[in-house]
Amino acid sequence: MTDIQSFERYLQYEKRCSEHTISAYCTDVEYALRHIAEIYEISLLPEIEPVHLRSWVVGLMSENLEPRSINRKISSLRTFFKYQIRKGAVKKDPTIKLKALKLPRRLPNYLQEHETTFMKVNLADLEDFEEMRNILILKTFYASGIRKAELISLTLQNIDLEKKCFAITGKGDKTRLVPFSSAYCLELQFYLSERAKSYPEAEHVFVTAQGKELYPKFVYNLVRRYVSKFSTATQKGPHTLRHTFATHLSNRGADLNAIKDLLGHSNLSATQIYTHNNIEKLKKAYAAHPKA
Repeated sequence: MTDIQSFERYLQYEKRCSEHTISAYCTDVEYALRHIAEIYEISLLPEIEPVHLRSWVVGLMSENLEPRSINRKISSLRTFFKYQIRKGAVKKDPTIKLKALKLPRRLPNYLQEHETTFMKVNLADLEDFEEMRNILILKTFYASGIRKAELISLTLQNIDLEKKCFAITGKGDKTRLVPFSSAYCLELQFYLSERAKSYPEAEHVFVTAQGKELYPKFVYNLVRRYVSKFSTATQKGPHTLRHTFATHLSNRGADLNAIKDLLGHSNLSATQIYTHNNIEKLKKAYAAHPKA
């Protein structure tokens, strides 16, 4: 078994990473090791020094890659060499002096409250089942803040209509409870009753016209198409609705720790970005001060 194959199994069975993360990390490591082998003629892991990895990072920067992408690749290498040290393949970590690149602050793209008029659409007024499903997908993203992959994998077993909540399994196989409103609960019950007429055997809440599980591109295109009708936001995918959910909660005074738990973030720093709108409002208010 090669170092990459061993690393891949470690990510899959011990770290329990997603398929996307495993693929990205292994590709990053393969690219870095190939670069070092071609430039320095080094193929043995113990011979790799910090200077070799810094050269690799400089090469990535010369390709005009985004700092966020380069940092992800650095993270991949760090994880790889920590694993190699743990199993005794190397004694020193050559990534120890690698520094992540400084990232420009990016504010989340979100919809204004008046752009969420899809929430006012009554499913019972819709005659077409697919239209009903599409509108409820939008409502689910906005009402719960769940991720695209979490919505796709949502099954009937994940729903507790009595307690009005979803049991969501997110990143790292962590499960969290996400509550929903009574109004949404009624819409969901109506949708499920209609869905049962055509797809009684389907396990997933949202299915294709053939009764199969949805796939990422399908959901992305669906959300983008519908949100374009309601909003002028530059980004209109599922993650924009997740940002909208969190931003609107923050704007209405929700506790940041509660938003963190609802989103399934592992630490508060990832959630703090949703205070941006409140800060901007404070700045505008302060501008009225005579000495501002």
